[in-house]
Amino acid sequence: MKLDHIVHFTHTNPEASSQFWNEKGFHVVTGGSHKNWGTQNALMYGPDFYIEWLTIEDESVAERSGHPLVKHLRHDQRGFGTVCLRSGNLDLLAKQIEGRGFRTIGPMDAERLTETGETIRWRLLFIDEPISSSLPLPFFIEWEEPDETRFAGLKQKGAITDLNEALRIEALVFSVENPAQSEARWSSLLGGAVELENYRFEFETCKGKERLREVRFESAEQEVVFEEGRYWVPRFG
Repeated sequence: MKLDHIVHFTHTNPEASSQFWNEKGFHVVTGGSHKNWGTQNALMYGPDFYIEWLTIEDESVAERSGHPLVKHLRHDQRGFGTVCLRSGNLDLLAKQIEGRGFRTIGPMDAERLTETGETIRWRLLFIDEPISSSLPLPFFIEWEEPDETRFAGLKQKGAITDLNEALRIEALVFSVENPAQSEARWSSLLGGAVELENYRFEFETCKGKERLREVRFESAEQEVVFEEGRYWVPRFG
């Protein structure tokens, strides 16, 4: 299993989010709209992951959707929300997770309409848990296309450039009240470890709201704070 993407909730529309990061030397694109959820996003890809800046496009649709991620967005409003892990078989994964004592929501179909009129499709699986100040467990995704095909298509469209392929995450740092307890819970969910094929999660002590605290990239030279999220990033130019 791999890290697929990081979800960062914002009040900033995708065009403004893209402009903010592009002015700092990154390559960020507008993703499109989730018409059934009332949300829209901006995306920055790495070689095997991406960051999603997710915001509400239509509040009335978002309120009616009942979607777990949209509920989380409406609860948190701003800042890092959660992380999504990539699986090749959500039906099998759901059975495995339920066998470990967790209740699941899904798998459910999902899609996004791009600005060029293309429909991107995938499936999602969530853990059935209340939204609160406690650290949310990750959710899971299964893409319609194989990874190789999907990433090749993104390169062809210009969403992934040489710069994007050079962006590698050093650590995802979660702030929690009890790091050992949180790590044990995530390890139980993931079948015995918090180490993925491409990343390992780190848990550090804090008081108060438990969430992803910062994203650290390799070769980081500067801190960038955006919509209550902290990034340690390389310096370009």
